[in-house]
Amino acid sequence: MIIVTGATGRLGRAVVDRLADRVPTGQLGVSVRDPEKAADLAARGVRVRRGDFGDPDSLAHAFEGATQVLIVSGPADPEPHHVAIDLAKTAGAERILYTSHQAANPDSLFLATRGHAATEQDLVNSGVPFTALRNGFYASTPVFLLRSALETGELILPEDGPFSWTAHRDLADAAVLALTEPGRLDGITPALTGPALLDYADIVAIASELVGRKIVRVTVPDEEWKRTALGRGMPEFLVDLTLGIFAAARRGEFAVVDPALPAILGRPATTLREVLVAELTV
Repeated sequence: MIIVTGATGRLGRAVVDRLADRVPTGQLGVSVRDPEKAADLAARGVRVRRGDFGDPDSLAHAFEGATQVLIVSGPADPEPHHVAIDLAKTAGAERILYTSHQAANPDSLFLATRGHAATEQDLVNSGVPFTALRNGFYASTPVFLLRSALETGELILPEDGPFSWTAHRDLADAAVLALTEPGRLDGITPALTGPALLDYADIVAIASELVGRKIVRVTVPDEEWKRTALGRGMPEFLVDLTLGIFAAARRGEFAVVDPALPAILGRPATTLREVLVAELTV
């Protein structure tokens, strides 16, 4: 049985929906924090069980009978992923897959990518065959920020750098291929990235063109952005985590475009423009 965690999230749900087209639903299971949100999957014959990274007993139950487990990464802290790996191994999983990050590195300026590097090492140490999918930075991130910028006409952020924004649909398709074609994506994958490097100035230019009105990219110092974000009620941990993204971007940690993803998919990777057209012009 293939078990997918986080199956009510954007990436996990996309993976399960695609798997259901290729694998009998009786061979699919999901681990979700709220089973009621996956009631439609249960109605289609997918096994739905509660599983919470913070509740090891629930994960053990959700992983029961697994041949493969896809751990869709959650918090920046690698400890819950370490627990999930151990429990997948205990459940008898013959292969563990994990959604890592293109910039996974213990020396990263971004806390989450340091965590991904730690989890990749946990996978190596587990002794179980594994795949760490080094996913590119999600293209949904600028979409979220642009929605408020469309109202104000300004996108106010710290200084950034180039990102190879990557569509969820492409990463979901890659995960499904990894799950259904064993041996094709073993170990730590190359960076699975979008096809172009774009910073936020490039993004607002595209968005302005698509919506027919000008959005201005405003750059502010990190500390000024932090004060404003805290004043709006953003938790300090999340503020510092976000600032780590911009610091890493300025150092060029996300400035990688790799041909691996289109080669795996057998088609061009989705561009950020295509994502913005779908998200902002409907």
